[in-house]
Amino acid sequence: LALGVVLASQLDVQRDLRLAPGEHVELQGYRFGFAGTQHYEGPNFTAERALLQVEREGRVVALLTPEKRRYLASGAVMTEAAIDAGLTRDLYVALGEPLGQGAWAVRLQIKPFVRLIWLGGLLTALGGLLALADPRYRRRRSSSSASAAESR
Repeated sequence: LALGVVLASQLDVQRDLRLAPGEHVELQGYRFGFAGTQHYEGPNFTAERALLQVEREGRVVALLTPEKRRYLASGAVMTEAAIDAGLTRDLYVALGEPLGQGAWAVRLQIKPFVRLIWLGGLLTALGGLLALADPRYRRRRSSSSASAAESR
């Protein structure tokens, strides 16, 4: 868990930039191509949905569709980030504000080793369950309870 937190925080790379349709940006060996946005109607919101194609070494590794949503009941504007989870890294893309002429503010983020955080948490929980299931723990607890009762 600690190793995952340290690696994910120290090796995290992010960039906030302006992207217009047809533009590409390179980040840590990944090529993010911005195809633009299109209007989308959800069940209780309207949204602008972007399409970004992510390539590495010439092959497509992800198609990400972050959204900027406006909820109809409250009028609240929310950002829905697009995430491509991988074993050794997670790719995040969040859509910011429109900047005119089809361009948008976009945040790109690469977080390595996030899976180590989850794996560490699961191993910690498993260790706790194994400790609870250990019969030696129950005997020790029982004998300490009995000796405490005898001393009264």
